[in-house]
Amino acid sequence: MTLIQIYAFTDPQQALQAAEMGADHIGLVAGDYGLVHAELSFQAAREIVEAVHRRARTVALTMATEVEEILRMAAVVRPDIVHISTDPEDVDLPALVRLRRALPPGTALMKAVPVTGEESMAMAEQFAAVCDWLLLDTKVPGMPGVGATGCTHDWNISRRIVEAVGVPVILAGGLTPENVGEAIRRVRPAGVDSNTGTNLPNDPVRKDMARVRAFVEAVRRADAQRGTG
Repeated sequence: MTLIQIYAFTDPQQALQAAEMGADHIGLVAGDYGLVHAELSFQAAREIVEAVHRRARTVALTMATEVEEILRMAAVVRPDIVHISTDPEDVDLPALVRLRRALPPGTALMKAVPVTGEESMAMAEQFAAVCDWLLLDTKVPGMPGVGATGCTHDWNISRRIVEAVGVPVILAGGLTPENVGEAIRRVRPAGVDSNTGTNLPNDPVRKDMARVRAFVEAVRRADAQRGTG
């Protein structure tokens, strides 16, 4: 089955509700740096981790660029996965190697890769060598980091990355209940991610739980169709 990852929860009860609906990964933004929407203090992020404990894996997105700060977050929040969502050059390959070695035991490392063109192929292969997960997302100039844009990218490149790397790949970038089935058919990722596509209308923070449910159902329909096709 296609893994379902939903971002970015700020309310523990909504996070638990999403897990009960079938979300496999519950995403949150750990660290109040004033850079992106839905940022949480480390303690508030920890409350969401505790709320969904053993019901879903938790993924803590960080916009920090210093290895020591990312490790501090991981030690306090204790997510299952640390998601590096800064621009690729801000946390480079040597820094990722240091992180993977120093993260708490059992904590996985996910790196966001901007899908912009052919150069994304080589970048994904480099990061796949030092990370447990890749997340393919959309980069918009002028916005910090990679993702949370509500925009799709070239799924043909994403499909090639999925086929080329040896780690599980989550497809993100403008996915909604309406287009996620087609995305799964075209890219065949290990998982899919929704952030803005499952928010309330014109609200960059609060989740629309009806759309979360619709997203989960659309993914499962796509899985069923692939299983019979």
